[in-house]
Amino acid sequence: MTAASLEFSLRSPSFLLPISTPISNLCFAARRPFRSSTASVILPPLRRNPTPPPAAVMLHENPVVSDALATALSGGIALSSLRLFEETVKRGLFDQKLNRKLVHVSIGIVFMLCWPLFSSGHQGALLAATIPGLNIVRMLLVGSGFWKDEATVKSMSRFGDHRELLKGPLFYASTITFACAYYWRTSPIAIAAICNLCAGDGFADIIGRRFGRHKIPYNNNKSFAGSIAMVSAGFLASLGFMSYFSSFGYIQASWEMVSGFWMVSLASALVESHPLSSEIDDNLTVPLTSMLVGSLVF
Repeated sequence: MTAASLEFSLRSPSFLLPISTPISNLCFAARRPFRSSTASVILPPLRRNPTPPPAAVMLHENPVVSDALATALSGGIALSSLRLFEETVKRGLFDQKLNRKLVHVSIGIVFMLCWPLFSSGHQGALLAATIPGLNIVRMLLVGSGFWKDEATVKSMSRFGDHRELLKGPLFYASTITFACAYYWRTSPIAIAAICNLCAGDGFADIIGRRFGRHKIPYNNNKSFAGSIAMVSAGFLASLGFMSYFSSFGYIQASWEMVSGFWMVSLASALVESHPLSSEIDDNLTVPLTSMLVGSLVF
């Protein structure tokens, strides 16, 4: 081979990639990851992780121990919240009706804030549900008179009668227990049911008593201000928990979910303003409406 032909062969593309290279090798070479010529580092393809890692081991490496610690911590937080409002009613810091509604608004919301502490499976849901489940037992014991607890009666009843705990407070605890155990944090129905029960129904009474001058024509015990407050509070609380649980990857926020929350809050407020809710108990009719409408729109 002459010098001229050697120089041509070095400059020719056939020197870089011989003509005899099979097509399959070309495809394989195209699929190989890029290697840096200096550090020989393989650059991996860019990937997105749409769901963050679950919170199954948030408190401990062992999921069982982690859920046990989450149960103890969440139960302590819920109990502390109850004791706080029992102290406020003892000291007369709030009116008894206002104090009762503050309990109504806060307990379920505070408890739902603790849900990310638990694991994502049935174990986490059932252990979390034991906290309001124990409150069901408590309502039954205190409401039936087997257990004397005047502070609880004053903070949760309207007229100071312990038998009242067998109605609204019992329905309240049962709703949160069922929503936690059955729907859990991956379902927007759980969010809608608890938020409309706690924030929606609670603020309906608080705002309605203060600004409810204009009554609803079909129910003189309800006002336009209270119903508007219920729709607004239930809807905004639902949006807040949608963003909260979405940040952990439990649900995927969307405009369809937003519109669903609005329809559930509107339907719950309409049912709460109906005279039937006064005869039965809005702590029962509101969550049932939320679950029924939620099953249709989500």
